[in-house]
Amino acid sequence: MITIRKSSQRGHANHGWLDSYHTFSFAAYYDPKHMGFGPLRVINEDRISPGKGFGTHGHEDMEILTYVLSGALAHKDSMGNVETLHANDLQRISAGTGIVHSEFNGSDTEPVHFLQIWLEPAVNGLPPSYQQLSLTEEQKLGKLVLVASPEGGGPLKIHQDAQVLIGQVEAGGQLSHRLQPGRQAWVHAISGAATVNGQPLATGDAAAVTGEASIRLGGIDANTEVLVFDLG
Repeated sequence: MITIRKSSQRGHANHGWLDSYHTFSFAAYYDPKHMGFGPLRVINEDRISPGKGFGTHGHEDMEILTYVLSGALAHKDSMGNVETLHANDLQRISAGTGIVHSEFNGSDTEPVHFLQIWLEPAVNGLPPSYQQLSLTEEQKLGKLVLVASPEGGGPLKIHQDAQVLIGQVEAGGQLSHRLQPGRQAWVHAISGAATVNGQPLATGDAAAVTGEASIRLGGIDANTEVLVFDLG
């Protein structure tokens, strides 16, 4: 079964310096029908104005992935990490017993556009940890790249039975990902337009995939980018 969640159905908050779309309930946006999908709890699409950002704040017991789409995101945390992420950079934070961090637009002239993703960990109370990964356009084009998974899988380790894949499907092209029995998936269209098992997705749309043996992505726009969560 494929269930489409349109971009326009997401929660939206515009604070002036921050323009944010929420796939699932977050902050002031509450929808009891969209509290998450399995362990996937948050997909926020954020745009932060030049020179602005989130001041120091804390997290506990959450797997946090940040994927920068354009611009520069400056990060500083209580583990001693001071980094600036650019387009195609991913960051993984396991908040565990607790971390504090800040996230600011690293430019005084250009906005920064990124996705922030939260997955609930399989086990609480883990030691906090940090990883970072840079992708290239060539790595993503025409394939689904495994970027995060439990130990022994993708380059970023998340403490949950989940695989996170990113890829670009060309216009007229096809990508596929097999789902093992009992698993489900969430597909988010980052940009462009595609079909998921025959159902159309536009930018910002998503599809819940249940009871299917595979995900079949068909490209409509040139180099459509998608985010796939394969969840136990």
